[in-house]
Amino acid sequence: MAWKSSGLMQTCRFLLLVILFLPREMTSSVLTVNGKTENYILNTHLGFQESLRCAVQNHTREEELLWYREEGTVDLKSGNKINSSSVCVSSISENDNGVTFTCKLQRDQLVSVSVVLNVAFPPLLSGDDFQTAGEGSDVKLVCNVKSNPQAQMMWYKNNSILNLEKNHQVQQTSESLQLSITKVKKSDNGTYRCFATSPLKTVTKDFHLFVTALHKG
Repeated sequence: MAWKSSGLMQTCRFLLLVILFLPREMTSSVLTVNGKTENYILNTHLGFQESLRCAVQNHTREEELLWYREEGTVDLKSGNKINSSSVCVSSISENDNGVTFTCKLQRDQLVSVSVVLNVAFPPLLSGDDFQTAGEGSDVKLVCNVKSNPQAQMMWYKNNSILNLEKNHQVQQTSESLQLSITKVKKSDNGTYRCFATSPLKTVTKDFHLFVTALHKG
């Protein structure tokens, strides 16, 4: 009985060793994007083209890869999916700033590397060029801006730094510079110039305000 028990123990130990050394389905593969194993920020510029190459390291079998742009999948050709896969981002624009590209292991999508595009571009200004307001009404001039890095902004009037009066209020956010004028007067009539200065460039945009007189009945 002791022999049987000893033989059984040896058999169990052998089976345990076999199980321990069987190929594991658990993911041991590592992904790299352009040689990096961690998520990172890729600095780039307008008009540039960037290539992102994802590769599987330490793989013991063919591994299929997936690419995502934000939440949407990127269509890949059949020869661009196994063990290594590349995507090309061409003609980079300001709309690509902050966009995340992620490469994932199809078998275990928790294994992934993400790249965030940091697109440097000079200020882009927009807004309503012409506004007409009657005396005594309220007006808001809004100079919209997109810029990376963020621009420093300022209002000028008739080629001089705007002298803020009591009925003027300026508010700046990362996306706009606003000038609010309450109870406009004839003296508020004129051309207001929005200045946006970044390390890349200084850009201006003119806003024309026409104040019309009140008609007395």
